[in-house]
Amino acid sequence: MGAHPKHVNHQLGPMKCPVDLQSVDLFGAGAQEHWYEMYEILHRDAPVLRIPGGGLRPDTDAFVLTKHADIATVVKDPERFIVMGQRRVGEWADEGLSAERAYEVSRNLMTASMVSLRPTQELYIKHRKELTDPWVGTGAPRHREMITKVANDLLDEWIDDGAVEFITRFARPLPQRVFATILGFPFEDIPRLAEWGNAIVVPFIHGTGLKHEISPEQAKDMFARLEGFQDYIYEHVRAKRREPQDDMVSFLCDVHYEALDRKLTDLEIAGIVHAMIIGALETTQYALEEQAQLLCEQPDVFQLLRRDRSKLKAFTEEAMRLRSPTHGLSTRMTSRDEVFQGVTVPAGSLLHLRFAAANVDGDEFECPFDLDLERDGLTRHLAFSAGPRVCPGANLSRIEQQVAWGVLLDRLDTIEYDEGNDWLHQPGIMLGTLKLKLRFVKSTEPLSLGVGRSSSH
Repeated sequence: MGAHPKHVNHQLGPMKCPVDLQSVDLFGAGAQEHWYEMYEILHRDAPVLRIPGGGLRPDTDAFVLTKHADIATVVKDPERFIVMGQRRVGEWADEGLSAERAYEVSRNLMTASMVSLRPTQELYIKHRKELTDPWVGTGAPRHREMITKVANDLLDEWIDDGAVEFITRFARPLPQRVFATILGFPFEDIPRLAEWGNAIVVPFIHGTGLKHEISPEQAKDMFARLEGFQDYIYEHVRAKRREPQDDMVSFLCDVHYEALDRKLTDLEIAGIVHAMIIGALETTQYALEEQAQLLCEQPDVFQLLRRDRSKLKAFTEEAMRLRSPTHGLSTRMTSRDEVFQGVTVPAGSLLHLRFAAANVDGDEFECPFDLDLERDGLTRHLAFSAGPRVCPGANLSRIEQQVAWGVLLDRLDTIEYDEGNDWLHQPGIMLGTLKLKLRFVKSTEPLSLGVGRSSSH
């Protein structure tokens, strides 16, 4: 059964459904409701879409890549296809800027911390291996029991109601609580952390065009909303230095960073926390929300997964391929002249990588809009990018999704759409509806298959 995200009230958004290349506008108001129709048109008529004047300077162009092979080539070679943030950080490092001075310039903790932590690709890899992998990468399985408890606690809050607004009551608070636990922040601070997280991603939600540009007024408001964020992290860093706990911030306070043969500064720790808050919450929230939609649209799959949990990993991977949380990013630049799909792309061109389009590329995936739990190479999708710059928290997000659905499948007999959904999406580059109302039947005899309630209650 196909999984193309179309609904009967698909025309409610401000943009009309695109019918040809001239009507394709990936960044216009309401584009989110029509992205997948656009991808079919782009794959057929313009797999490399030139955006005149869209480059880093007004006299240069940008290019939107939509084919899986092209994007995989780009993300796996950061030397040939320059990472824009890394380029800026490298320039600051070459100028001798300290992390503190870089923060004054950028007002971005994550970017500033990178000046000293990872100005080269080699250091970036060491940074991940030494600082983040033990918690959200290779070390992510250590959190499985904790994630199971968080998921069950959330279900306990609404399982007797028969209906739920799934995003605010489960898909969003699950990664929020998980990451607060990992970092060592109290649950009562989650609303403040959420507000800061929302401010951090303002350019990716309200920014215009493929460069996510915001006005001076929006930038001023964003920085005002971030007031107190740095102080909050520093306060916790000082507390963890005095009394270490079993959490990521305590670990970062104590770890000897071998790549630079020293311990981390407060600003460097704050930068890592900043990055974790950006990456850890959004992807998992939108993945869970879109997975719930797929299961409402294909109830036979919900029942199959209840009977056979060996298919759960395949489901979450296929769902991320079909409904990628992050649809595209403008993060790379060509270091030399390139040719993609017969189109010449000059050196210095900005590349917008459309991961979601690559994930439904018919040249890479047979029957790309089918949810196929037997598909070969389930993880070759690009929902987390790929190569040396793959999302650092990909392992954690995968575990969160699988554990979450293990718990939901244990404790619910069925789920379906409730009344009141309009299928309108939030603006920006993430795929997620503004609300998702579900009805469900509570299981009278929760299953005990080793991934749900029985493992933590």
